[in-house]
Amino acid sequence: MKKNVLAFDFGASSGRAILGTYDGEKVQLKEIHRFENEPILVNNTLSWDIEKLFSEVKKALKKISKNTVIDSIGIDTWGVDFGLLDENDALIHKPVHYRDSRTDGMMEEVESFFSREKLYELTGNQIIFFNTIFQLMYLNKYRKEDLNKAKSMLLMPDLFNYFLTGVKRAEETIASTTQLFDPYKKTWNAEIIQTLGLPGDIFQQLVKPGETIGTISRELAKELGIPQIPVVATASHDTASAVVGVPASDDDFLFVSCGTWSLIGTELEEPIISTKSASFNITNESGVNGTTRFLKNVTGLWILQETKKQFEKEGRKYSYDEITRLAEESASFRSFIDTDHPDFQLPGDMPSKIKAFARKTNQPIPETDGEIFRTVYESLALKYRYVFEEIMECTNKQFNQVHIVGGGSQAEILCQMVANASNIEVLAGPVEATVIGNSAVQLISQKVFKNVSEARDVIKKSFDVKSYQPDQHEKWNLHYDDFKNILLSGGR
Repeated sequence: MKKNVLAFDFGASSGRAILGTYDGEKVQLKEIHRFENEPILVNNTLSWDIEKLFSEVKKALKKISKNTVIDSIGIDTWGVDFGLLDENDALIHKPVHYRDSRTDGMMEEVESFFSREKLYELTGNQIIFFNTIFQLMYLNKYRKEDLNKAKSMLLMPDLFNYFLTGVKRAEETIASTTQLFDPYKKTWNAEIIQTLGLPGDIFQQLVKPGETIGTISRELAKELGIPQIPVVATASHDTASAVVGVPASDDDFLFVSCGTWSLIGTELEEPIISTKSASFNITNESGVNGTTRFLKNVTGLWILQETKKQFEKEGRKYSYDEITRLAEESASFRSFIDTDHPDFQLPGDMPSKIKAFARKTNQPIPETDGEIFRTVYESLALKYRYVFEEIMECTNKQFNQVHIVGGGSQAEILCQMVANASNIEVLAGPVEATVIGNSAVQLISQKVFKNVSEARDVIKKSFDVKSYQPDQHEKWNLHYDDFKNILLSGGR
């Protein structure tokens, strides 16, 4: 009954290979390899170092004990970014990072063909500056020669799968992040592709999560000295895997997949594409077994990470425990930021940006490091509440619990603040929900689990979850209107 699956999880700042072992009762995880994922500047374009990243995949495969039989491999990554291959299947250029400035003005270009309302109606996707549609629009307008050379477009997990197997496919959950996907038919949206003048033949055949792509190619297996292991198209968008990894007892549940980004939402049988969901800019993305992840993509720990990085440049290196202590020692509710304001989208001196935002919104300026940390945490907790209310309004559902999974579930200060701000029980964990969900889909594909529900039952038995009960909600509620006024002001 024992099964071993290898999950590769690529995040926006790091990647890892984790061995998931199911012994018939529980799943256990073992880290095989971990590596940094830092973007690089290539000809003034922020890009992913794809050659380095694939070399890390190969290092991980070589590290596995020869006595360990791997039943399958699955890869998940962030959404929207892609590689273009020419007629010889060579990369035309390195995949470009979603935070690169090339998408500036591309929303407006697309709007000359489709209104935002129509684009949302066709795709159900949150309209956000870095979506694949806007990246391709840039190429179509300014780098037409690259698009003309392209014979294949592969989103990041599909690209890694191709490097492993030599087989080109597009997995549904990652395809659904592009704003070029039909959320009802689960197909590429031909109307959008044709109207924008994009080459339709670069979009690959779609496969469902859990389908086997192929096996590691003979040449790669020989190079690494390993067997030709099956490669599964898992739920290859990292959020799709994370949602599978949520240890929910009910079909209706609220989740936050919290890392660099926070993905806040619920799982539905069908998309919700309405005037209201459009006004809230809530996305509909594909999940496992035809489900829809109805969620909003908001800033997560990005601002905190960038703040920590800036302080390190200035010679003040804080552990996360020290950050928590400094935040807890600082006065509460002095100032707030809109964590999704454009001022905070790009890397740079984040503490200065936070101070500038407070200044221009006529709030007390956070001066100490602890005050800055507290401003970020409180603003995140209140933004979560704001999005919870949007999700509940669109679905006509009430939730008395929220599952926080991913790295952010370890931030006890944030989990307690979320409980307090929203007057809701927070169930924190597992930290490795994405890897767990990736592994679970592989095990479903091998018929070890019947379905996601059975997988979640095993996940609940296998990993600890910590409960945070709401406290001091009345105090938080007093400041919620102040926070909403900051959001409505647009940072003016």
